[in-house]
Amino acid sequence: MNIETVPAKPHERLAEALSEPLARVDALIRERMASQHAPRIPEVTDHLIGAGGKRIRPMLTLAAARLCGYEGPHDVRLAATVEFIHTATLLHDDVVDESQRRRGRPTANLLWDNKSSVLVGDYLFARSFQLMVETGSLRVLDILANASATIAEGEVLQLSASRDLRTGPQTYLQIVRGKTAALFSAATEAGGVIAGASEEHVASLHVYGDALGIAFQMVDDLLDWMGGEATGKNVGDDFRERKLTLPLIHAIAAADEQERAFWVRTIEKGRQQEGDLEIARELLQRHGALERTRQEALDWSARAQAALRKLPDAPLRDMLQDLADFVVSRVS
Repeated sequence: MNIETVPAKPHERLAEALSEPLARVDALIRERMASQHAPRIPEVTDHLIGAGGKRIRPMLTLAAARLCGYEGPHDVRLAATVEFIHTATLLHDDVVDESQRRRGRPTANLLWDNKSSVLVGDYLFARSFQLMVETGSLRVLDILANASATIAEGEVLQLSASRDLRTGPQTYLQIVRGKTAALFSAATEAGGVIAGASEEHVASLHVYGDALGIAFQMVDDLLDWMGGEATGKNVGDDFRERKLTLPLIHAIAAADEQERAFWVRTIEKGRQQEGDLEIARELLQRHGALERTRQEALDWSARAQAALRKLPDAPLRDMLQDLADFVVSRVS
């Protein structure tokens, strides 16, 4: 009897296609996260990096560079750079958000302390800039430095906007570009630049990464309201933490006076009580906020896929297109 095998997911196919350079990225990360004088640095870093993760961002850099014909050593350095920046931001985010779990494990700030998490994050940022410099490309340095600044700017913006009921879709988009899309687009754009790709191809790679990152975050925010075993998320975590994500923003914009009073109490003032989550979900359904967010995520995924059509026709391009489709598959 033939047993049908389940097709590999796009990120798994990418990992297989890029297995050799990914192994070199991992080796470089291990080498550069070492510290002769502060053993806590590799301890904290290894705790987070060793917990796994799909390595989406470094794979985007490797795939972009190789799709554009690159055969040199610098794509591995850039992929490690992107992963260091990502890891540093996670360490900082867990302190800011007072998180206790990350990738199914206790966070570094919980196992060690906030000071260790912040300082190790700073160390990883410094290491990432050393790797950027080694490529010898000022343009790459500019792309990734701008992305680092945008990430920090987005986090600060979220602090002031997350519980302000006046926050609209444009501010949300600006936050999402900081939180997620900036590093996605920098990862793909830098890959094209290091490969010496044409300006048209570099621009297309930037648009792809930006749109993919936005779709990725919108789906994540949507799944917070959908929940269920398939998502691996607890329903309503963002509501309990009073985060104004896109579904909430759409529902608040459509609220009548009584509904707005509910949002003021639960989000702005934080006076939540038993049954409020169920009321919130009903209001989101009533105003079509979940469906509207779902459609916007699908639109951004389509935009990402369209950008790739200007790039060389190759198996890696097909995998990147499949990745953009997969990101929204759980809400399609």
